[in-house]
Amino acid sequence: MQSTGVITDLSLDITTKKAKISLVLDTNEIDVVEQLKNENKLNVELKKYRQKRSLDANGYMWVLIREISKKINVEPKEIYREAISHMNTYDVLPLKDEAVDRFIENWESNGDGWICEKIPSKLDGFTNIRAYYGSSTFNTKEMSELIDSVVGECKNLGIETRSKSEVDSLLRSWK
Repeated sequence: MQSTGVITDLSLDITTKKAKISLVLDTNEIDVVEQLKNENKLNVELKKYRQKRSLDANGYMWVLIREISKKINVEPKEIYREAISHMNTYDVLPLKDEAVDRFIENWESNGDGWICEKIPSKLDGFTNIRAYYGSSTFNTKEMSELIDSVVGECKNLGIETRSKSEVDSLLRSWK
């Protein structure tokens, strides 16, 4: 089960000296929560909430990418991948040499923005992979940075773009 919510109480357990947290979840699936209550141990991840990106913002980004594509005669996919690679949204993963090709094939099958770059490893028999995440995983801040990057490229090429306030409005609108 995955949900959003807020912490309503935080205390220290007297016996174990560990944090005790009370949450109010944005769900009414009490039966799912009840089933989890009987488990001995759960995996828990708490992180700051960020809204996912707007489909309108994503659509606008692709309009701009297609305009850049026409102007410089490069496939839109390549422009998108270049923009993704400048975002620094990646993990470096050490892989055994024999696992590299299969990992890259699987990773890049997630979508056009899921990119792998081989980088040297200091360990014999290993290759480091810089694995970039596609924009489908981006939060509002990351998507805003990506669109700003694409808008900047449009301005460099003399391609007309929407105003900053219009782009900000797209990023605030959710479907």
